[in-house]
Parts: sequence; C-alpha cells; structure tokens
Amino acid sequence: MCTLSLSLRKFSFWVVPSMASFVESGWQFLITHFSDFQLACFGSFFLHESVFFLSGLPFVWFERVGWLSNYKIQGKNNSPAAQEKCIIRLILYHFGVNLPVVIFSYPVFKYMGMRSSLPLPSWNVILTQIIFYFILEDFVFYWGHRVLHTKWLYKHVHSVHHEYATPFGLTSEYAHPAEILFLGFATIIGPAVTGPHLVTLWLWMVLRVLETVEAHCGYHFPWSPSNFFPLYGGSDFHDYHHRLLYTKSGNYSSTFTYMDWIFGTDIGYRKLKALKRATVENNQCNKIYE
Repeated sequence: MCTLSLSLRKFSFWVVPSMASFVESGWQFLITHFSDFQLACFGSFFLHESVFFLSGLPFVWFERVGWLSNYKIQGKNNSPAAQEKCIIRLILYHFGVNLPVVIFSYPVFKYMGMRSSLPLPSWNVILTQIIFYFILEDFVFYWGHRVLHTKWLYKHVHSVHHEYATPFGLTSEYAHPAEILFLGFATIIGPAVTGPHLVTLWLWMVLRVLETVEAHCGYHFPWSPSNFFPLYGGSDFHDYHHRLLYTKSGNYSSTFTYMDWIFGTDIGYRKLKALKRATVENNQCNKIYE
C-alpha cells in the first residue's frame, strides 16, 4: 500500500508539471504568432463556433436517424427543413451579431484588465472565477429570461426562440438578435467585471456553451449532469420550459434550479415530476401483486 501511494505521488508530481508545461508551450505559440486583439476576438469566435457546432450537430443527426430515441424526452421530432432553417439562421446571427459584439466589447475587457500574456493563472484562480461566473450568470439570466416571458416581449422577441417546442442542441442559441444582446449580457458580465486571463475566458465560454447545448439537447441520458448534481437543471428541466405556453412555462434559470425554487417558478415542473414518480411506483406495485 505504501509503495502504491508513493508511486501515485511520483506520477502526479511528474504529470501535473508536464501538463502545465505543455499548456504554457501551446499558449506561448499563440501569443507569439497572434496579437492580443486577434486572440481575444477572432480566436474566441472560432473557439465558440467549433465547440457549439461540434457539440450541437450530433443531436440533429440523432433526431433524423432515430438513434438513442429511448432517451428522448419528447416523442416529437423536428423536420429536416426546420433543422436546416435553424442552422442557416444561426450562421447569420453569429456572424451578424455575435462577432461584432465580441469585437466592440474588446476595449471594455482590456480596460477591466483582461490579458493573454504569460504566466497563466493558477487553477485556483481559474476555478474560483468560473464558479463566480456561473452563479452570477444564472442570477442575471433568470431575471432577464423571466422578463422576456412578459406578454409584449415574448410576442415580439422571445417567441423566436420558442419556435422550437421540441428543442435540439443547436436551438440553444437560436433567438431574436435583440435577445442575443439582452441575455448575452448575463454571460459576459462576470468576465467583464473581473477582467480575467484570456485562457479563463475561453474555458468559461466552452463550459457555458456545453451547458446550454446540453440543456436544449432534448435527451436525458443516464450520464446527464443533472443525475449527479442536485442543483443542476439540465435537459429535463429546460425541456419542460419549451413544452408549455409562455404564460405558464416557469423554469427560467439557465444552469441551476435554486432561483426557480426560491421564487416558486418551478411548481408545475415539480408537480409533474412527483406525478411521474407516483405513476412509476404504482406500476411497480401492480407488477409485484400480479
């Protein structure tokens, strides 16, 4: 046992510095060949597009071929035409709205202290900042999203996002340009306030994209994060939001569930879950006595 423990310590002592050295070498290459503006603007945009489409496109394919249908939350599927419409609009929105926003917000981030130079921040700093971003984003998003469900704003703005009552991964960013700007503020306010290192900003962006794609994927898998993290909303929580009319939807949070619980906007969802659990338990009891 002592030998195994010593071996593990030696392994971690060798692996962690080696990984850090590898990341720093890669980062050194980036800052040597690209300017701060290029990395912060075009690098961020390229990374976002890559992660978003690579994580979201498989769910388009799953719907078309019927793969993993036993994990699908809703029985309905989107038509290929509806999927293609979503993808085309997304490309237009990303180049027409997202990219200009990234470029014009660059001076603000620089003013607040964002940097791309070495040394890279420690993992403690990165983790602390990202946790803060998730908490702040969820709070701001909840209220912004709830406002968008008022009658006028829903009709003229937010209804675009709800064109897809059966969401799939890519619908997570399908929205009216005004909504992209309005709710996008929730995502960037944390980094804008703290002025993080660019590597922290990139990691936050990747995690946020993966989270929102998962929430809209339309599938609830055994390995879905909500099965392991009690406060995490995930696909099942957000899919309920898309299935109902705007006046009764609830479940307004982006990542966690506590805001909806505190303000009672998840009552319908919790009642539905309780009903489903009761139905399953009754069926199990009936099978036992048969």
